Amino acid sequence: MYIIGIAGGTGSGKTTVVRKILEALPCNEVALIPQDSYYNDTSLLSMEERRQINFDHPDAFDWPLLIQQVEDLRQGKAIEQPTYSFLISNRLEETVHVEPCEVIVIEGIMALWNPRLRNLMDLKIFVDADPDERLIRVMRRDTEERGRTPQMVIDRYLQVLKPMHQEFIEPTKRFADLIIPQGGENQQAIDIMRTYITHRVQG
Repeated sequence: MYIIGIAGGTGSGKTTVVRKILEALPCNEVALIPQDSYYNDTSLLSMEERRQINFDHPDAFDWPLLIQQVEDLRQGKAIEQPTYSFLISNRLEETVHVEPCEVIVIEGIMALWNPRLRNLMDLKIFVDADPDERLIRVMRRDTEERGRTPQMVIDRYLQVLKPMHQEFIEPTKRFADLIIPQGGENQQAIDIMRTYITHRVQG
């Protein structure tokens, strides 16, 4: 089994990089573990309390569950991956059945933050992008998919996303084996990454 961690700021292009990896491998040989699925269960909180959660802080994630499920996959055990809705800021009842695969991809803003999780990875990737490009992508995503107004997105970026990125996400770049500048737009870097991963898996 080959475990890949892909980190980077919100709107950096991680999803594009992940898609390119998935396209390079047979679908039955790779499983995706989105860190977004592992936000804490907030069932005991009111909707107003949920709206106050800082989703860009390490404390927002259920690290024990994420690490345990990655360890289970590594040991050849299937998992029931949680699902999360940003519309209600809580987990859903549905889970996703994930079987152990040749390649496991863990993707999320803080995929490289936790040392226990990092130690399970064979390859660590940081997807980098200019702050203005990330803001534009976040603006598009949050207004189209998460019901936020442009002003809400800007306020959240200035008050939460930017300071949290500088404090918790940007520093994890030093743990990366590979840094992809310009996010998903860097086709040459993505091609090199795909060739390397394919070689390691098939070799």
